Amino acid sequence: MTEPDWVQHAVWWQVYPLGFVGAEQNALPAASPVIHRLPQLVSWLDYAVELGASGIALGPVFASETHGYDTTDYFRVDARLGDDADFDELIREAHARGLRVLLDGVFNHTGRSFPPFQEAMRQGPSGAKASWFRLQWPDSGWTPGTEPEYADFEGHHHLVALNHAEPEVAGFVAGVMKHWLARGADGWRLDAAYAVPASFWSRVLAEVRAEFPDAFFVGEYIHGDYAAAVSDGSLDSATQYELWKAVWSSLNDRNFYELAAALERHNSFLAGFAPLTFIGNHDVTRIASKLQDPALLPLALVVLLTVGGTPSIYYGDEQAFRGIKEDRAGGDDAVRPAFPASPADLSPAGWPTYRLYQELIGVRRRHAWLHSAGTAVLSLSNEQFIFVAENDGDALMMALNLANEPADLEVTANVQSSALALLAKVSLLAGTGSLDAQSGRVQLPARGWAIFG
Repeated sequence: MTEPDWVQHAVWWQVYPLGFVGAEQNALPAASPVIHRLPQLVSWLDYAVELGASGIALGPVFASETHGYDTTDYFRVDARLGDDADFDELIREAHARGLRVLLDGVFNHTGRSFPPFQEAMRQGPSGAKASWFRLQWPDSGWTPGTEPEYADFEGHHHLVALNHAEPEVAGFVAGVMKHWLARGADGWRLDAAYAVPASFWSRVLAEVRAEFPDAFFVGEYIHGDYAAAVSDGSLDSATQYELWKAVWSSLNDRNFYELAAALERHNSFLAGFAPLTFIGNHDVTRIASKLQDPALLPLALVVLLTVGGTPSIYYGDEQAFRGIKEDRAGGDDAVRPAFPASPADLSPAGWPTYRLYQELIGVRRRHAWLHSAGTAVLSLSNEQFIFVAENDGDALMMALNLANEPADLEVTANVQSSALALLAKVSLLAGTGSLDAQSGRVQLPARGWAIFG
């Protein structure tokens, strides 16, 4: 693994800042004064610490046209959020509480108002910035005011794809990363990393790590060969969408075989890197809405916080927020809501879920070895699942029951696992199940769960 040592203890609380602070949908007019909203996040840092997080993973904070993923100025904080002084205060206050800060870098594409793109449009094919983008000029020749065809991001024409074969683009991206790392950021999430050649990441990150060897870099990958992407791009991690899908799908379909298969593949990733694991983020329907039976939410959380990887908690999930992502303009708004002024203003209905998150994050933090732990199946059926997480002699055993009635399960010995030898010594760490060590049987209530260690 190439990741910095501190990542082994990381649990992220992910926040989408523009939504969190209730910012306008569109960029402010150029003459408008800066609105200092980033300090609103400072008042929530203690909440994150009490939750058990060790870092804040921020969505886009740089000047953009609308939602933050159409960047226009990579060296300026979005005026809807504040300015450099507000950013510095947020970093300072986070670090004072022991919280790391991860930034969201949109380096596959830019907004149309990005000055180099506008320069290329004005100056034509001979312009200094024309090579920064994948442009197709008219065969009949260019005339001022004629816009060429250009590569965009997945059909979104307002998102202009960068030309990652251009050395100046690599130098620019490296410069952006180093600028904000120098201001105190601890790492970068690389948006749409799957759309960028691995050779580009490898080149850029080599330059950045030469100055900031303790920085962390995680790429957004939705499908494909995660291990090759991380290795070839010299990344530290990748987003684990396969496990996210298997968690909610197996619970909805009452099919733990799907989850067991996903964990087997997850084990193969852990040999080379610790994936960024999650059950919710800014791009997907909230887990409380995704699950057909909300009572199964604790089971999803148990998986997230006991398997190998670096867990990320999406703001509001810890309060059982609901929200459905829709494939339309503005379809992300429901999963990117504003938070109130302070934790005291949250609904009382969400605090039991918050306390559950606290409990399970606490288990995770007390067993930091889980970061690189593999899993093995001890008992498996459609509606019941017992698995063990192991790392160098340390082990926890998790038992899950999807059924609407209690389960009495035998911990089978059909796998080679050091956990089996520890059955006589383990006790209940969390949950409501029980274990008879002599008979090797686990009892779980309906839709119940337990962690033994």
